[in-house]
Amino acid sequence: MSSRFVFEQAPGHLIRRAHQISVAVFTDEVGTHGVTPVQFAILHALMAESGIDQITLAQRVAFDAATIGSVIGRLEQRGWLSRQENPADRRCKLVSLTEQGARAALDLKPVVELVQQRILEPLSDQEQAQLVALLEKLVTHHPRRQAT
Repeated sequence: MSSRFVFEQAPGHLIRRAHQISVAVFTDEVGTHGVTPVQFAILHALMAESGIDQITLAQRVAFDAATIGSVIGRLEQRGWLSRQENPADRRCKLVSLTEQGARAALDLKPVVELVQQRILEPLSDQEQAQLVALLEKLVTHHPRRQAT
């Protein structure tokens, strides 16, 4: 019996490697647009519901609420988002998508769809559906599903 831990088959290692591949493919396709995966997620979350507070936005994209402000700031500098005080709570900022941001999100959508295809290309159609279903189940039902 070997005392070696076979990390190459460990779920944590494989998920980390899959994440590295995902980010590399995203960067290959979307890098010239200067957008990160989190920035794209923020743009599309705001396409669904603009004018939400930063904490809610962080929850929607599963990103750390303490650091999302800097990501929002970079998108705001590009003219893609705006922040306003919340009339109901002046300590809270509401984040909205600008027209320019909405156009950017729509322009990026087909490129990001291609990224998803490239990430999954080594798998058959059935395997792709199975992997996505299993990842969704893991993320949805795991006790640590909230971003930290």
